Amino acid sequence: MTEPLPTVLVVEDEAPIRRFLRASLPLHGYQVLEAVTAEQGMKAVMTHHPAAVILDLGLPDQDGLEVVRQLRTWSRVPILVLSARDRESDKISALDAGADDYLTKPFGVGELLARLRVALRHAAGRPSEEEAVVTCGDWAVDLAARRVTVQGTEVHLTPTEYRLLVVLVRHVGKVVTHRQLLRELAGDDLEDPQHTLRMHISQLRRKLEPDPARPKHLWTEPGVGYRLREETPSP
Repeated sequence: MTEPLPTVLVVEDEAPIRRFLRASLPLHGYQVLEAVTAEQGMKAVMTHHPAAVILDLGLPDQDGLEVVRQLRTWSRVPILVLSARDRESDKISALDAGADDYLTKPFGVGELLARLRVALRHAAGRPSEEEAVVTCGDWAVDLAARRVTVQGTEVHLTPTEYRLLVVLVRHVGKVVTHRQLLRELAGDDLEDPQHTLRMHISQLRRKLEPDPARPKHLWTEPGVGYRLREETPSP
């Protein structure tokens, strides 16, 4: 018996974008549900339990950020924000509210599909138990043993570096904002937390990446935060 195609709920009031996604997503193995307002979108999540939500922020009845916050009080459905708002503060607000990713309009369908696949993979199978060993390319993080290896060789990390890496590992494929990472430094007496965070990320790259100046996995999202990528993007 063939398994049903994953359903993607598109919450978007711009008819041309809905038509584009309605035509594009089924070609790549997704069913599409549509909602024009925040109220319709919330009801659709409750009724149809979609595999993922593509959400515009500029909805006619409610700001999409509030939709993200409300959904996160009772649902872990992956949320990909698709918005014309391109300011860093808008991206940070959406990610801090609980969105899994953020893509600005205009967008390419290839990038949208790639980010959707990552969000679905993260929701379906990322290890969350303390005994899990999480792999990312050549890296392996044993959460129970607090042990990190690169190509089988153990790498020594400071306690702070390890805490930051675990946050990134637990959200692999997703953007983790500066604010989320800075929580891991909250107990430290720091004059310049942002500089300290950059220093620790630089040290992680030096210890884990073959070429720290051109990282394969630990990517910077300028002005927003960092993303741990499972795969190396094609040149």
